[in-house]
Amino acid sequence: MDLHLVTYFVAVVDHGGITKAAQSLYISQPSLSQAIRTLERRLGVTLFDRTGRRLELTEAGRKLDVAARRILADVDRAKLKVEAVRELRAGRVDIVTHGAFSIDPVVEMIRVFRERFPLLSARVVAADGPSGVLASLRRGEAEIGLTDAAADHATFTAIPLGAQELVLAAPPDLTTGVADPVPRRRVRSIPLVFDIADPGSSAIIGDLIDDDARNVVVDCAHPTATWDLVERGTAATIAPRVVAEQQMPGSRRFRLDPPLTRAYGLVFRAGRPSPAAMAFIAVAKGHVGVTSDPTEFGDW
Repeated sequence: MDLHLVTYFVAVVDHGGITKAAQSLYISQPSLSQAIRTLERRLGVTLFDRTGRRLELTEAGRKLDVAARRILADVDRAKLKVEAVRELRAGRVDIVTHGAFSIDPVVEMIRVFRERFPLLSARVVAADGPSGVLASLRRGEAEIGLTDAAADHATFTAIPLGAQELVLAAPPDLTTGVADPVPRRRVRSIPLVFDIADPGSSAIIGDLIDDDARNVVVDCAHPTATWDLVERGTAATIAPRVVAEQQMPGSRRFRLDPPLTRAYGLVFRAGRPSPAAMAFIAVAKGHVGVTSDPTEFGDW
């Protein structure tokens, strides 16, 4: 049944008749009478006993009265929840990314997001590389992806954000006499710990690995283990500068010559993002100094 018919029915019950109910609803009395007859016809029952001056509910009408009030209460609660989300008083954004960006820039973006929108929450989903990010978006596991700008995201909306500076983070004993910046070819003679199976990262640092990857002395897919191995003097690694400074403070950080960067951005499915997602997008763009277009998604 139509929701407006339920509203009309409850109004007639509360006002005890068609005339006062029509006045409260700002509709004509004949229109309200027709609406009640339509509701009775659709339900196949008589809802009111019309023998007296005041309309009285039949047994079927009393049962509908209970259900109708429950329906209207549920609708009101739903409206309040939607309004809370729209006004950023509630809601959650699901973000998917892969290891390359799990600390930089995700951590700082989440921190600023929570600082600016304390009533919103965030969920970060892990994916296996750029293709995993896009697959997660297609499956609806997350609403926003943070991934390599070079990833093939033709079917998604994309917002370029910036680029990470990648550096050589190395134990001091392994880089005696190494100049800063270090030529890329020189890195081929330095033992590395690296995840060879990561296609995105391997493509970026391909010229830092010798032909047989012999300078990758530890093939490691776990970032925390990689950082610890560098700190313990086992090998060097290639990492974003922010990550190297925060996670490997005992290492020496060398710029690369020519410089090595990894561009990144946000991707999401076509259509209007949720209010929480739009709030995160605004934070992400502001974090890297990208000017936000207030009309990009229409009215917030």
